[in-house]
Amino acid sequence: MGNLRSVLKGLEAAGWPARITATPRDVDRAAGVVLPGVGAFADAVRNLRATGLDEAIIRAVAAGKPFLGICLGQQLLFEASEEWGVTPGLGVFPGRVRRLPAAVKVPHMGWNEVCFRRPSPLFAGIADGARFYFVHSFYIAPTEAAIVLGETDYGVRFASAVGRENVFGIQFHPEKSSLLGLQVLRNFGGMVKQC
Repeated sequence: MGNLRSVLKGLEAAGWPARITATPRDVDRAAGVVLPGVGAFADAVRNLRATGLDEAIIRAVAAGKPFLGICLGQQLLFEASEEWGVTPGLGVFPGRVRRLPAAVKVPHMGWNEVCFRRPSPLFAGIADGARFYFVHSFYIAPTEAAIVLGETDYGVRFASAVGRENVFGIQFHPEKSSLLGLQVLRNFGGMVKQC
């Protein structure tokens, strides 16, 4: 949904071959998986289920393949979203997706800092407080503090990067975040290459 082509170009610019697919078999054969997305949570879940990609994603995660969820792709990894009522997600991580506070301009659009809470190979070579490009109206609220890699302030302090073992999620758009965004994609590709 949405930013598939720009993420593909970002991965290629970072030096990694990639391809867009809607076929579970391709996901099963992939060495690593990126789930980008913009749009409504419920629509995205419906599309994943209709194509069988929901089960392919769960298999990829369980197999230990490097996995990166970007923006809506990160949100889909959680148990549920409160967007337009409650919609179940993929349940890879515990927690919910919530709306940004009414006190701030929504969507959160533009550059903002990510303050790292713990080291991760996804952010190798990137300084704490680095700025990335965001476009979102909802944020993740994990119930497990140990998965939070980075946080960002925008009316609320929210987890803007999460990760555990082979699975990572980022709220910002690396494909729109200039050199630092390319570094994130380069680092993820390096993890895929090591597998």
